[in-house]
Amino acid sequence: MVSTYHDGESDTRPWGHWEVLSSASDYVVKRIVIRPGQHISLQRHAHRSEHWVVIGGIGLMTLGTEHRTIHTGEQALIHCGELHRIENIGDGDLVFIEVQLGTWLSEDDIERLADESGPVAPP
Repeated sequence: MVSTYHDGESDTRPWGHWEVLSSASDYVVKRIVIRPGQHISLQRHAHRSEHWVVIGGIGLMTLGTEHRTIHTGEQALIHCGELHRIENIGDGDLVFIEVQLGTWLSEDDIERLADESGPVAPP
């Protein structure tokens, strides 16, 4: 198992920002903030699953072919290879904790199928 993340690592993106709260070779815990009206890219991962717990705000989540609203206190399990996206549909920040588990934990394990500029690869 390999993780390329480091505790305290962070990044700012057009949709918001993330910070690594804890990491080891077999897991990563991130705090992710999405600004109102913004969303992450439609994506999937070849080497990891993710468990999201919403700690603030409201989002519209795409998981596979389903869409559902997710609120503070709710959670979602994203299986390895499963398409997913989340959009902030509230007035304030959408904040969730993401736990990554897998054999290779890296930003390079993000296959983006669509982003703000439209499709980038066939689903």
